[in-house]
Amino acid sequence: MDKDPTLPANESPGTSASPETTRSPGQPATQNRGWTVALAGLGVNLALGILYSWGVFSAALRDAGWTATESQLPYMVACLVFALLMVPGGRLQDRVGPKLALLLAAILTGAGFVLSGVFLTVGGLSLFFGVVFGTAMGFGYAATTPAAIKWFGPHRRGLISGVVVSGFGLAGIYLAPLTTFLIHRFNLRLAFVALGLGFSVLILVFRHFVRNPPADHVPPAAPVTAVARRRTAVARRDFQWKDMIRTPQFAALWLMFFFGTFAGLMIIGKLASIGKEQVGVTPGEAAVFVMLYAIFNWLGRIIFGLVSDRLGRKGTLIAIFVIQTACYALFGLLTTPLLLALGTAWVAFCFGGMLSVFPAATADSFGVRNLGVNYGLVFTAWGFGGVLGPLLGGLVRDWTGSFNISYLVAAGLCLAGTILSFLEKPPVEPETGMPAVRDGAAAPAP
Repeated sequence: MDKDPTLPANESPGTSASPETTRSPGQPATQNRGWTVALAGLGVNLALGILYSWGVFSAALRDAGWTATESQLPYMVACLVFALLMVPGGRLQDRVGPKLALLLAAILTGAGFVLSGVFLTVGGLSLFFGVVFGTAMGFGYAATTPAAIKWFGPHRRGLISGVVVSGFGLAGIYLAPLTTFLIHRFNLRLAFVALGLGFSVLILVFRHFVRNPPADHVPPAAPVTAVARRRTAVARRDFQWKDMIRTPQFAALWLMFFFGTFAGLMIIGKLASIGKEQVGVTPGEAAVFVMLYAIFNWLGRIIFGLVSDRLGRKGTLIAIFVIQTACYALFGLLTTPLLLALGTAWVAFCFGGMLSVFPAATADSFGVRNLGVNYGLVFTAWGFGGVLGPLLGGLVRDWTGSFNISYLVAAGLCLAGTILSFLEKPPVEPETGMPAVRDGAAAPAP
């Protein structure tokens, strides 16, 4: 096991034991360490977030003669493998800490990208970008978000989730133009090699700062308000994954995540092509839409995470799905650069928010002790949505010559997500069968 030598003697790489119990105020050093972990996790995701710039690679592959479906296949495989490997990656994070998982992520990222540059075929990219780099993302993402959340109480979970995962969204701001530059200045093969080597170094640097809290760590308490008292009075809920998957709440979270991901990734993987075909922009101008998506995706992760801490996860998810439903229903009508930019911004803002609310909602509902593997199982919905969404988008484009039917399907799925958000209720304690009130929202008045 890769034990961090900077940890105190009593600090195991495992998770905290009882974050809900009362603690005395203060302890700024502990709080600062938690923020260091969160910011380092953001740094790791700035490298892994190249996935959200796939639209640039996809456009280059289309220019090289690939069909829309072929250009999406490596991306779809990467999404599926990423999500499935979150489960063993999360289990590794819970049991031995995040450092080993991040070491594997760094090695596999470099290998996956370098070999993608060598074997630039549908099969080669599907294997080395899809499977190898997809595995790297699964281990890296599973190591960072749970590690950061475990340092903080329920009143900070949305914000901290947003900070860590914002690196994934923010990555496109610099990676879209950087990738475009590398492709045009050199070629697609060298672009893969250069990016892979750079990402490996970044992950290894930030890995040093990511760690779980000690076993006896108690996160700082929420401010003493009527809402906070009702939150902290709730008994600790640490569901084992076997208990979690038998609850209707897990099924509801999974389906909502799947619906939102299906819609979001169907657009994100084809954004450069949508820009070129729907409003007639050049490849260079299409990269601007990818950057715009990245900026608002990042903002959504931070802002919706913070909003969910204040207003609750349920209300936040309802707002996200309502906005997405309207956006996708109208997306086919966005036929000028300005209108498409506005639609892209709203879609990105909501999709980013979803990625910060779901890990916090999983922690609220099922506890943080097993958050790595529990959120990994919830995150499998992202993988299936990431496969089926881009697949439908590519097939519909090839069959009909436009993405309009895909937009309507996405709107319908987000409407279904809105309904599930309204119907969603807190889980019950596995031992007592009593209702468990969310930490991220106030308890209902008796």
